[in-house]
Amino acid sequence: MTLIEEIRNRLSVLEPAQLDIRDDSALHRGHAGNNGGGHFFLAITSATFCGKSHIMRHRQVYAALGDLIPGRIHALSIQAFATDEPRPVTIA
Repeated sequence: MTLIEEIRNRLSVLEPAQLDIRDDSALHRGHAGNNGGGHFFLAITSATFCGKSHIMRHRQVYAALGDLIPGRIHALSIQAFATDEPRPVTIA
């Protein structure tokens, strides 16, 4: 299983209506402080985020990914949307 597949699998507990993940690791190779873990951007839309602050949404994502951070995931940029709000982000 690839790391992206593992991230998708772990985030399935949030029952995402939409989930996009982009691996940006190649853009950050060799920078100071990187212990070899990947750099990822994810955009997730879930009904579990309805009525929750951005901080609580991020906490839910981090809880699902748990022990992958900071080892296999060095950096994670999160866009977390509730299903009852617009989602302006698309991943190319």
